[in-house]
Amino acid sequence: MLICGAGPAGRALAHRALAHGLTVTVVDPHPRRRWAATYAAWADELPEWIAPEAIGAAVDRPVAWTHRRIELDRRYIVFDTAALQDSLDLSGARLIQDSVVAIDRAARRRHDGPDLPSARLASGQVLPAGRVIDARGVARSPALAEQTAFGVIVDRARWPEADTYFMDWRDDNGAEPDAPRSFLYAVPLNEERVLLEETCLAGLPALDQRTLHERLTHRLHSRGISLTGAEPTERVRFPVHGGRLSTAVFGAAGAFMHPATGYSVATSLRLADTTVADDPVWPASARTVHVLRQAGLRALLALPPADLPLFFDAFFALPSSAQRAYLSGRDDLSGTAAAMTSLFRALPWPLRRRLAAAVVTPLPRRTPGRSTTPPAPAPDPRSRTT
Repeated sequence: MLICGAGPAGRALAHRALAHGLTVTVVDPHPRRRWAATYAAWADELPEWIAPEAIGAAVDRPVAWTHRRIELDRRYIVFDTAALQDSLDLSGARLIQDSVVAIDRAARRRHDGPDLPSARLASGQVLPAGRVIDARGVARSPALAEQTAFGVIVDRARWPEADTYFMDWRDDNGAEPDAPRSFLYAVPLNEERVLLEETCLAGLPALDQRTLHERLTHRLHSRGISLTGAEPTERVRFPVHGGRLSTAVFGAAGAFMHPATGYSVATSLRLADTTVADDPVWPASARTVHVLRQAGLRALLALPPADLPLFFDAFFALPSSAQRAYLSGRDDLSGTAAAMTSLFRALPWPLRRRLAAAVVTPLPRRTPGRSTTPPAPAPDPRSRTT
């Protein structure tokens, strides 16, 4: 198996392929580069083979703050990034430091044997393999909605609140009432450190880093926290839709990302064994759920800024089973449809009309054909991105 890309998705796939006894080659411009982003997931999404040491922190009941404080009845984990990368051991794989410029699919049989798929590298080398999987992520494009965030890492002693905030939509970040909204994401990384991150969930265009930095500084100052400028920072920017529904692509490149949240890493971990076994990852139910999730993204993009907290207030008021179905049930068609229907009915009529109009309006499409250049690095903080 030849895997193009050594981010969390590609490395997880390579690790599981090795565990199943396959011969594995991984191609990436920087295959040994250490990951710097923060990754997280719902605990019930993870496969059993995840190493316990890869988990840096766990929160039993994270909080969403809309117009009120809501405890979420679902365990949330934050990975120890370095330990996660090390746990996805690639000993025994062939690592090639190069860029993939094109992937050629097998289309016929030659008289002297099968015509294998192959990857053409920037160096000019052509690598054939029994299977070639593209796990390079989705290249940024002005036509794609993006998620952006700016965060700082502080000692726990500097964060006075006991809550872990999955989303905190309170308006103490200094933004004008009619400006695009952003929320605070505040999670422990381990027993000593906390990540405080101002996040634009999805935008076309999304909020820029400078705006998010200013809002985070204002929000923290309003809560009695002054930044020194010496804190480690995290910057996030990646497309929240795109990718192809195909057995030849994996991770964000394979449309594993939830387009209304930006989460994809847990799905990549969970589907690694399925992909190695060449079992279907896109049954009809999953394809239909994908269409519904795209509609969810259009709905988010269409909401007036002031109504986003109201939207999430209604969502987090749904039963935990409905929330789980929409956030994690990638092939749970009945659960996803029921959750979306219940949410729609819970919203006031003006929002219903706006959302209904957005659902029937397609998102912009990229030019057909995947870019042959590797996507700009855009690591996913939480479980978001590649």
